[in-house]
Parts: sequence; structure tokens; C-alpha cells
Amino acid sequence: MQKVGIVGAWVALAAGVLATTPASAQFFFKSKDLRGQPIIGNEDGMGHPLPGATPAELRAGVVWNMRAALNVAALQCQFEPTLLTVQNYNAILADHRAELATSFDTLGKYFTRVAKTKKEGQIALDQFGTRTYSGFATVAAQFNFCATAASIGRDALYAPRGGFGEVAMARMRELRNSLKPFGEQQFPSLQVLPATLPRFDEACWKKQEFVEKKCGTPLTPVVYAAR
Repeated sequence: MQKVGIVGAWVALAAGVLATTPASAQFFFKSKDLRGQPIIGNEDGMGHPLPGATPAELRAGVVWNMRAALNVAALQCQFEPTLLTVQNYNAILADHRAELATSFDTLGKYFTRVAKTKKEGQIALDQFGTRTYSGFATVAAQFNFCATAASIGRDALYAPRGGFGEVAMARMRELRNSLKPFGEQQFPSLQVLPATLPRFDEACWKKQEFVEKKCGTPLTPVVYAAR
């Protein structure tokens, strides 16, 4: 009975610790705490600026930024299927269709209003879309970005219709923070050694023996694309 009580105490303690820290992602024992304050849409570094925009137009910009980010995640994060970035993104498009359409229309009217001509407004809107999507491209921080986007996608999926903007404004700063590379937080000194393979050039082998005089060290690090 005493042993069961000790185990129960440790379980309760662990649960308390986990409750006060961000949920760990698939990639780290403990992820970086990337949470930040909600935004209104005119803060530096939160997206392509919209000078002179009304609160409704700023909100539309944040909504479209978040939609673009989740779209990028659906494309970039398929290497980890358990994140469900594709499935959740498709469900969000269906569930929040009306709010997304209204936000896009609001942005279109903003660029038409601030441009000299309707044609220039359309060009500016197209440029806004291109810059928004490219702003979420990441390599060194792909793990952080994918984990954060997946978490936001789940929140957005369960948000009531008309509430996608609230999720976007509450978590956009966190998503932007995820574009910076951060590694393992629980064990910062943990390093993953690169995989090694021998060279398979025919000239490097003689009777199933590797010829170091010709080809140097038998095992060399494998070069692969960073994630």
C-alpha cells in the first residue's frame, strides 16, 4: 500500500508539472515555450503591414495570414502524419468558409481603397498574398513551426463558426515565434549524431574490403535536407 501511495504521489507531481508547461510536441522531450500576447494586426513582424487599415481590415489581414500559415503547414509538415495538418486544414476551410471569404473580400476592398486605381489595388492584393505565404517559409525551424501550426489548427477546428479570427489573433505571435529555431529544452546538451555510410564507388572496394588509401575514411556523414 505504501508503494502504491508513493507512485500515486509521483504521478500527481508529474501531472502538476506538465499542467504548467506547454505541451511537448512529437519532436522534442520538451518544446520551447513560444506563447505570446494576442495581437490586433498592426504590430511589427506579425505580417505584411496594412497602413491606414481599420480594425476590421486588420483582423482580416490576421485571418488571412493564419490561413496562409496553415496552408503552408499542410504542405510542409506531411513528413509527420500524426500532426494531421492536411486533414485539419481541409476541415477548417469547410467549417470557416464564410469567415475566410468575408476576410478576403475585406482585404480586397482595403487595397482598392488605398490604391490609386482598381488595377493597382488588385496588384497590391496579389503581392500581399505572395509575401504572406513566403513569410512562413522555414527550414531550420521546421519542427517548431509544424508543431505550433498543428496545435493552432486543432484550436481553429474546434472554434465556433465566426471564431477563426479570435484564434488567429490570440496565437499569431506564437506562430511567428515558431519560425525561429529552438531545439530540445529539457536536455539542451542532447545532440543527435549524423548518420554515416561508406562510399560505394567501385574503385573504393577490393575483394569486399574498403580501400582507405584511395577513398579515405570508410564512414562519412550522410548529407540530407534539414527539416
